[in-house]
Amino acid sequence: MQHSFWEKDSFLHRADLIIIGSGIVGLNAALSAKKHDKSLRIVVLERGFLPTGASTRNAGFACFGSMTELLDDLETQSEDTVFGLVERRFAGLQRLRERVGDAAMQYEAYGGYEIFCESEQAIFEKCAVKIGDFNNKLQTILKIKNIYSIDNEIFIKNNFATVKNCIANKAEGQIHTGKMMHALLAQCYAAGIQILNGITVENWTEHADEIAVHTTQNFTPSKFTLSTQQLLVCTNGFTKRLLPHLDVQPARNQVLITKPIDNLRLRGCF
Repeated sequence: MQHSFWEKDSFLHRADLIIIGSGIVGLNAALSAKKHDKSLRIVVLERGFLPTGASTRNAGFACFGSMTELLDDLETQSEDTVFGLVERRFAGLQRLRERVGDAAMQYEAYGGYEIFCESEQAIFEKCAVKIGDFNNKLQTILKIKNIYSIDNEIFIKNNFATVKNCIANKAEGQIHTGKMMHALLAQCYAAGIQILNGITVENWTEHADEIAVHTTQNFTPSKFTLSTQQLLVCTNGFTKRLLPHLDVQPARNQVLITKPIDNLRLRGCF
């Protein structure tokens, strides 16, 4: 199938910036670039008919680091690196809230909770010893006092027999990821950012005055090339398909969904 003159003129002509991937990173990058220079012609390429990566499939954790995660990171990285990453995660969450708005993405500041079963007593004790140090460090960075605390009452009250201990993070929350992405897409459309779905990028070639992005359409056998001044790859876990030299591996997770539970007294991300 050949593209018509009007399709080429309206949708496929040269871009200033092409972004591969219409997830949270790709759309935020597009909006930030457009805010920086409103004259830019920005095209976002997405291989799915929806942004079908992690952005719309995670369970809505608005988090920046559980204690076990940070302790694990500290075994291979310096304190400055680990807590610098925490600072950037937290700042990113605040930027997202400012851009999308809490109501639009159903942000709820119920806190995050890390639970420990009886068999995990040793790692809990390792975390408990570090709570004071971590709180002091994060208060300096994030300007929030006593972020972590031991909170076992929530599980004692709700008769969770297998839960031995719990560490709360009061600065975390949860979001509705579908509503978040819907809001970001709406902002992109309003800003004049073009999003082309059903487009698979095979590769690209760099030339003196442009980058040629070689693509296929998922719904036809045709191939076509787009040209751009700059190219940004925002496919995260799937980046290795396009940049095979990078040591990036997607991690599988499982999310289980229930019907609403009447009188559920648990609030937060656990």
